[in-house]
Amino acid sequence: MPVQAYQRTQRATENPRASEYRLFGQVTGALIDAQSGGAAGNRLIDALDWNRRLWSTLAVDCMDEGNKLPNPLRAQIISLSIWVTKYSSQVMQQGASLEPLIDINRTIMQGLQSAAA
Repeated sequence: MPVQAYQRTQRATENPRASEYRLFGQVTGALIDAQSGGAAGNRLIDALDWNRRLWSTLAVDCMDEGNKLPNPLRAQIISLSIWVTKYSSQVMQQGASLEPLIDINRTIMQGLQSAAA
C-alpha cells in the first residue's frame, strides 16, 4: 500500500514532460519485452495497441488549436502517429521488426529528457 501512495504522489507532482517520458518508457519497455519474447501472441498485440493508443492520443492533442507546441512540431508528431499506425499493421500482418517503433520512442524520450533539463 505505501508504494501505491508514493506512486500516486509522484504522478501528481511530476511535470508534464516527466509524465510523458515515464509513459513512453513504459510503452517502450512493453515493446522491448514483446520483442524479446519472440514478438508473437498477446504480449505483442498488447504492446502494439498500447503504443498506437499513445501515438493516437498525441496526434489528437496536436490537432487541438489550444496546443501550444509550434505548428511544424505538431505536424511532425501527427505524421509520426500516422506512420506508427501503418507500421504497426505491418508488424502484425507481415512480421516486420519492432525495432523502428522502439527507436522512435527512444528518440522522443531523449527529446523529452533534453527539454526537461
